[in-house]
Amino acid sequence: MKFYQKEITLKSYPRGFHVITEQITAAVASDLSFITIGMLHVFIKHTSASLTINENADPTVRVDFERHFNTMIPENAPYYQHNYEGSDDMPAHIKASLLGNSVQIPITNGKLNLGIWQGVYLGEHRNKASGRKLVLTIFGES
Repeated sequence: MKFYQKEITLKSYPRGFHVITEQITAAVASDLSFITIGMLHVFIKHTSASLTINENADPTVRVDFERHFNTMIPENAPYYQHNYEGSDDMPAHIKASLLGNSVQIPITNGKLNLGIWQGVYLGEHRNKASGRKLVLTIFGES
């Protein structure tokens, strides 16, 4: 079994959900080509952003995700104690915990084996955030 790992920094994104599949694929393209069957594990090194896999074609899905999460997990809830970094901070932590900090994608014959309408989302839950760091780990057989 072969293992490859690298860390990348995404550009800064505004609050919302963003398809980052191309950035991930570009970062691991040379290593992917050596894997016939395996997995790509993508891990985000932050507590106020998340990763998930969902619809990659219609941007209104991402808008609806953001609206729903903001309704479900509002800012300025009177019971939040953790508010040192602004009204978006505690909601960002909750959203990140609900969605998670990693995704796994099968690799088949040197390519990510996503469904035709699937893409990897960055859930950026802060109003102002710098570039997010991802650890990309490929493992499998060549």
